[in-house]
Amino acid sequence: MTSRKKFLITGACIAALAAGGAGVAAATGGDDDSEQPITGSALDKAEAAALAETGDGTVTETETGDEESLYEVEVTLDDGSQVDVQLDRNFDVVGSEADDEGEDESGDE
Repeated sequence: MTSRKKFLITGACIAALAAGGAGVAAATGGDDDSEQPITGSALDKAEAAALAETGDGTVTETETGDEESLYEVEVTLDDGSQVDVQLDRNFDVVGSEADDEGEDESGDE
């Protein structure tokens, strides 16, 4: 085998490994782009549990596999504030907290 052939084969292997690694990184994610919404009957159960916890409001976002729980449901209350409700696999509330991201950054109240 010539040196040129060895070089081309080595280069092709390196390129294939790099492409495979990029594919794995994209599939597993590492940022918020990998968040998946809750779907199907799980969505109905999660919405009902979250609204029961907050007492009122509108479900504005959902997520599976949240870092704090299996499900996270964001509820926007009638006053415009937001609450993130954490649910386990049985749709039991395991925590909730006000979501500060939606607050007015101008300092006005």
